[in-house]
Amino acid sequence: MQRLYDFLRRHPTGVDSFWAVVLLGMGAMFVAGKGLKGSEVLGAFVTIPALCLVVALRRRAPEAMLLLAIVAGAVQLAMNFRINIADLAMLVIVYTVAAVGARWASRLALVGGLAAPALANIRWPDDYSTGWQNLVAAFFLTVPFVLAWVLGDSLRTRRAYYAQLEERAARLEKEREAQSKVAVAAERARIARELHDVVAHNVSVMVVQADGAAYVLDTAPDQAKQALETISGTGRQALAEMRRLLGVLRTGEPGDGGGEYVPQPDVGQLDDLIEQVRGAGLTVDFRVEGSPRPLPSGVELTAYRIVQEALTNTRKHGGPDVGATVRLTYGEAELDLLVEDDGRGAQQELYEAGGADGLGHGLIGMRERVGMVGGRLDAGPRPGGGFRISAVLPLKTAS
Repeated sequence: MQRLYDFLRRHPTGVDSFWAVVLLGMGAMFVAGKGLKGSEVLGAFVTIPALCLVVALRRRAPEAMLLLAIVAGAVQLAMNFRINIADLAMLVIVYTVAAVGARWASRLALVGGLAAPALANIRWPDDYSTGWQNLVAAFFLTVPFVLAWVLGDSLRTRRAYYAQLEERAARLEKEREAQSKVAVAAERARIARELHDVVAHNVSVMVVQADGAAYVLDTAPDQAKQALETISGTGRQALAEMRRLLGVLRTGEPGDGGGEYVPQPDVGQLDDLIEQVRGAGLTVDFRVEGSPRPLPSGVELTAYRIVQEALTNTRKHGGPDVGATVRLTYGEAELDLLVEDDGRGAQQELYEAGGADGLGHGLIGMRERVGMVGGRLDAGPRPGGGFRISAVLPLKTAS
């Protein structure tokens, strides 16, 4: 049955043509049994085939078939060919146009359906009925046309509603896909910033220590050994942070430790960071002012990464004998972060246009991090020499 149903749905004109042939046969039987004369015969030969054609092509050309049905009805009235079985085609075309035709055709079909019974009653009144009875008969003949139009229009409305639901579902699906892409892009950008901070800082420390170890390897083996230990410790720290970042990309793989990764750094780990930088040969003056208190995790991570990137840039661009100052000030509603150095400073293109210089993305990452927590960042040369980075991060009560 399902195959037959699918076949019929794929060939609607064939189905309509079958019913048109059936209607033609019934119309022929009607004509043969009535014994028509004169103009009635001509009317039958014109209107019955025309109305059968209306049924056959109603779904392929509903508007044209409606006009053909109107013409056939006019010919039927003119030729005095009374109401017959073929007139069922008028009900069919009224329903079809109301369901799938143009709006003007639907309205015309409704007007024609209301007018046809009245015109037929006027053309062929019942001699044995009063005027009132003829009026009631015309009314009851009108009801099928109205019901056919209402049924077709209801089907049109339901189809439009389903189409709207499908369009809305498709639009929502596209919006979900777009939101997913945005979320993926944001996550990739976050991971890229984290990887940059981890690699830039730790590898920079390791390079400095390796150069120092190579320089004093023959003259001061103890210092070289200490430098190598610093390289080892920095490497382990870098590996731990990179495992945490790569763990974000995992999706519950077997043996991944149940998703337990190294926690993200916060301002409480700035002391360790400063000591690590000092061990690499950079003089750093670190002070905390105000009353330390719990901070949102985003602010904690942003503050740590800004200090880490700023000190890395100082070590890379500050020149020999450079010193740095780090100030962390807790205010009532903001966390002020100031990192300054007295070195030769970075090249101007390193901080202009957000740091988009092709040599690195440290300042770009700083601005993105600060923007994500709703803060402000100011970076540039310091009066009197050196470089200055100032960040203001809004504070919220940690839940």
